[in-house]
Amino acid sequence: MTGAEIIVQTLIYNKVKFLFGYPGGAVMPIYDSLFTYKKQIKHILTRHEQGAIHAAQGYARVIGKPGICLATSGPGSSNLITGLADALIDSTPLLCLTGQVASKLLGTDAFQEIDIIDISIPVTKWNFQITKPDQIFEVISKGLNLATTGRPGPILIDITKNAQLQQLNKGIIFPPKNNQQIKTKNKLNKKDLQKVIKTIKTARKPIIIIGQGVKLANAENQLKQFAENTNLPVASTLLGMGILKTNHNLNYGMLGMHGNYQNNILILKSDLIIAIGLRFDDRVIGNINKISPKTLIIHIDIDNYEINKRLKTHLYLLGNLKHNLKFLIKHLKIKHTATWVKNFKLLKKVEKKYIKEKDIRKNKIGITMPEVINYINLYKQNNCILVTDVGQHQMAASRYFNFTTLKSQITSGGLGTMGFALPAAIGAKIGAKRRQVICIVGDGGFQMTIQELGTIMQYEIPIKIIILNNNFLGMVKQWQDLFFNRRFSNTKIYNPNFTNISKAYNIKSKKVFIKDNLKKDIKKMLNSKEAVLLEILVEKEYNTLPMIPTDKSVSKICF
Repeated sequence: MTGAEIIVQTLIYNKVKFLFGYPGGAVMPIYDSLFTYKKQIKHILTRHEQGAIHAAQGYARVIGKPGICLATSGPGSSNLITGLADALIDSTPLLCLTGQVASKLLGTDAFQEIDIIDISIPVTKWNFQITKPDQIFEVISKGLNLATTGRPGPILIDITKNAQLQQLNKGIIFPPKNNQQIKTKNKLNKKDLQKVIKTIKTARKPIIIIGQGVKLANAENQLKQFAENTNLPVASTLLGMGILKTNHNLNYGMLGMHGNYQNNILILKSDLIIAIGLRFDDRVIGNINKISPKTLIIHIDIDNYEINKRLKTHLYLLGNLKHNLKFLIKHLKIKHTATWVKNFKLLKKVEKKYIKEKDIRKNKIGITMPEVINYINLYKQNNCILVTDVGQHQMAASRYFNFTTLKSQITSGGLGTMGFALPAAIGAKIGAKRRQVICIVGDGGFQMTIQELGTIMQYEIPIKIIILNNNFLGMVKQWQDLFFNRRFSNTKIYNPNFTNISKAYNIKSKKVFIKDNLKKDIKKMLNSKEAVLLEILVEKEYNTLPMIPTDKSVSKICF
């Protein structure tokens, strides 16, 4: 076999069903081999390499296995960098294969040559350059395993063109699949677990904060049982939304810059923070110096690097979250927190009343983002996956969307990548074809990857796209409104006719600007079995509130 055939055969051996990519000179041998094996692996041709990697991210988020993308050398590989950075900070497992010039041309500034290995080191979990065909099977198999071992992340493997074209002189043996798996060992530290149990039992005002690590460990059910056994209020990071159902009586929504009032006020009064599967991002915890030194912190995570990175922990548990939570569930049950939880309920009502009254006063005619999300909640399917871009709409959707099913939220968290949603929704739908996928995006972010409408058209991918259009770069405008004396510098955006563009791609579309039509148009869209784009003109003066200014205490909340 040639190196290119070994690459494709290795992917098939590792049960890869889909890959997302864009062909070019340095990967033509691989594409030629894909033609032979097109029944075993389906290639999704995106319109840009960034679209390919974001689609692979969306795919990985719903199936829990590495998303695969393929790009040529030079600009093809460099166009993956944003997606790699996004995947690394949000712990998304990926395997990115890039073509490279022949080995003899390395370092000569050959056509479309860049040193993607050095460039991608800061944004990958591991990378490697293959120069010989006998390296291919072992390196790709190792990369696929590393992508999901421990804390998931992106892997990049660069393959020179000569390695793709050369034939392997010796036979290649594909060993039994189970012999290739790298297993994560998880030894329970029962001494530390007993200390955690004792600390939780003696706390009077504990709060649980959950992050995406719970999803990655498939420990949602264990988290739910842990919260119910302890009767503790649960706050979530952005990427932790959907772990608990929205209507769960202990779920009090988001914490942090755009989080819920009750969480941001009461975390400073808590005597114990139990952080599960998160990294204490600045957008979540705010100014760490405002957290009382008397507040004890228990951190449960798989990544040793995250322990004591920002906040000093009193106790920590490393390893698989599911295993640690199972032990805590078995040995921990408390009932003395009812009064503490009641405070969360009271402040939740305060926030709801204040925001509702403010919306009624300011937006009697125009359409607001929460109104759109509330109508989506009425007509969406229970198995729906919400995919959001970055900005005001992201925060509004995350706050008001009714999460009813596990693995139902996909967004760009740590990097905040505009343009993420549309291709990620494509990947999510390919990975979960029986689930409804709703893509909510702003008018700014939509135009960053708008060309991926072509991918939707080509493969007839029936996602539902909702553009919340306020003709502004809304989140930047909101900051200018609140913190820069309403000096709206370069945030007003003149948009094309999105519905006409959608129709040019053979995607049904409609523009909604009358409040009275909103409900029926959303219902019709969500009942459709085809791809549909709905452009909704929303209020320009709407701000996603409450909000906490940068580097302030989480209690410095703006309404």
